[in-house]
Amino acid sequence: MKDLVDTTEMYLRTIYELEEEGVTPLRARIAERLEQSGPTVSQTVARMERDGLVVVAPDRSLQMTDKGRRLATAVMRKHRLAELLLTDIIGLDIHRVHAEACRWEHVMSDEVEQCLVSKLDNIERSPFGNPIPGLSDLGIESPDILPGKRIIDLPEDTPIKARVVQINEILQVDDKQFNALSSAGIMVGSDIEVSHHNGVVQLLHKDNAVELDEDLSHAIRIEER
Repeated sequence: MKDLVDTTEMYLRTIYELEEEGVTPLRARIAERLEQSGPTVSQTVARMERDGLVVVAPDRSLQMTDKGRRLATAVMRKHRLAELLLTDIIGLDIHRVHAEACRWEHVMSDEVEQCLVSKLDNIERSPFGNPIPGLSDLGIESPDILPGKRIIDLPEDTPIKARVVQINEILQVDDKQFNALSSAGIMVGSDIEVSHHNGVVQLLHKDNAVELDEDLSHAIRIEER
């Protein structure tokens, strides 16, 4: 695995993920996500800043430059196209798709990417409902619009009937929570009832209930029914 991972691409994709989730991209968040030490993250970010990929804002948040965003978009596009290939054509178990796509995103050539685009049927969103970014760079018009709203933004104490439209990367790598959702039949397209009370988020699908850790409630987006 380590031989296939490009550190710069991994950091840029993590910043992209944080932005998409509505979480401020800080070095501390990268350290948590990638399970790396603070000094290691600081050194890598400093190198990326010298390379013109990111800038550190006065509030310590990380902002991608145009160059950095282009690279992050390309990496995320390949990642999510790989996820579609793995699910729609290869038929890999959904629990293994994200980790496998993390390998493929760093080694997929532009030629293979173009072939995937021509072979896959629906390439606007990944199997987890995440928009596939930068398709216009491949000559395909598709809006990079986040669907629905985050569960964390829903009012408390009001049960809401909804449909799951997106599951972010951070939840895909949390084996405990992702397995609980999967076992309950809660995936993209599932009809659920959401309740949020005193910091506890519960998702109900048919007779199956799952409590979602509050610090992950930003990682699922829903559309109200």
